Amino acid sequence: MVLLKDEYTYVQLFSDFLSIITISSCFILKIPQIISILKVKNATGINMMGLLMELSSYTIMFSYNVRNGYALLTYLEYPIILVQELILILCVLHYKQLMGAGSVIGSGIYFSIAGGFLFGILPRELLTFLVPLCTPIGASSKVIQLLEILRSKDSECISILTWFISAFTNLTRVFTIFMDSADVSLLLNFIVNVCLSSSIMFAAYYYKPTKLKEKKSD
Repeated sequence: MVLLKDEYTYVQLFSDFLSIITISSCFILKIPQIISILKVKNATGINMMGLLMELSSYTIMFSYNVRNGYALLTYLEYPIILVQELILILCVLHYKQLMGAGSVIGSGIYFSIAGGFLFGILPRELLTFLVPLCTPIGASSKVIQLLEILRSKDSECISILTWFISAFTNLTRVFTIFMDSADVSLLLNFIVNVCLSSSIMFAAYYYKPTKLKEKKSD
């Protein structure tokens, strides 16, 4: 019994270590993508609808974890990613020339709903209902992004590093969530995201312009 307890302690420590790595990685998750857009000064190959769906999924998952009182280390990456996601959306809106009254109104609606979830104004039962939808929402956002790359055959402004980090952090979360709560909804969400983030990473690598291609086009 003592040996089993010691083994569990080591596994839990490893889980906490993975959580710290995941959270640390998320500090730069979207940064390479943001830098890539600013460098090429366009957002070709990035789907705006996909970003908004991703934002919705992150917001719901963050609120769900907060309201259920789960261990902070199992979801601390969400607020970090959300800040970067909002900056990324702002950059894409700018380079796609979509800044306007509609964007301001949409922002107001988003922050009102997000605040309602986080501060308990909206019922927790609503979050419980929405969390299972995050898997298809998050998956759809990535499928849309993948199709956008395949359609345009251009991934110049897509950061391969961003999608590698995304795949890696989702994979580590499968283990840490299993150790902490074994929440089926959360586990399914992360497993699906591992597969799709990896697919986008490989597609971005395949369609990334090379110097040889640029010379031929010249």
